Amino acid sequence: MKRVQFSSPYLPYLFLAPQMAIIFVFFYWPSVQAIQSSFYLEDPFGFGSTFVGLSNYSDALGSVQYQSIARFTVVFTALVTFLSLGIGMLLAVKADAVLKGSAAYKTLLIWVYAIAPPVAGLMGMMFFDQHIGPLVKFAALFGWDMKVGLNYNDTAIAMIIVSVWKQIPYNFIFILSGLQSIPASVREAAAIDCRSGTRRFWTMTLPLLAPTAFFLLVINMTYALFDTFGVIDVMVKDKAANNPITLVYKVYMDGFRGNDLGGSSAQSVILMIVVFVLTIFQFRFIERRVHYN
Repeated sequence: MKRVQFSSPYLPYLFLAPQMAIIFVFFYWPSVQAIQSSFYLEDPFGFGSTFVGLSNYSDALGSVQYQSIARFTVVFTALVTFLSLGIGMLLAVKADAVLKGSAAYKTLLIWVYAIAPPVAGLMGMMFFDQHIGPLVKFAALFGWDMKVGLNYNDTAIAMIIVSVWKQIPYNFIFILSGLQSIPASVREAAAIDCRSGTRRFWTMTLPLLAPTAFFLLVINMTYALFDTFGVIDVMVKDKAANNPITLVYKVYMDGFRGNDLGGSSAQSVILMIVVFVLTIFQFRFIERRVHYN
């Protein structure tokens, strides 16, 4: 492979400078500010601050409410990741087998990804509206009186359904691309060796999709932890105290509505540490089972 030659040794760093500036301004600098603020009890209007050490961390970790929200976040993240990946893979496998009208079928599955999370949350509230929501009426056929926004469990189920619906097209696109990259000769050989389509999927298709699946696992967990903020914000409205929320939304509630800047900063640092540990676990243990050749 031919190496790229630059006229000046400083030119590559010049090309990297804009991206590094963006990373520094929007990631590193806020992270340092959050770590610093987590050790202080700050006035929300910027008139002063008092050093409190690890009190913000101990208050957050010792709070029964914070522990309850953390447990819900774990369940919410696991369900959104598993369901969006599973349904996306199922639809991709079925779309890959479609011979006629495949373009229209794929387009119908992909267009949802263009919807912004707050808009998806608003559409979800329409689907689960007490008066006109079709999903509420469908649940009523089985004797289930759904009260999204009022009942904790009903709101949690609605949040999971909308979050999964929003993420399925993203998984569908990547998995379908991975399926179409499998050589026809490999498929034909697998079809000769094994007549069962289910067994071929587990023994041939899924191992070849492992790199794509691992990438989507990381992306989907990140989505469930952070990018569902818009969906949750719309669906819980102004009644977050009586509804399920995630840790990210708890940081927003305490910082921007409760004006507890030090406490919310400590919670953001805790969440940052959790994501860092989770990322190390994924790349150290799960990626070992992924084969890229």
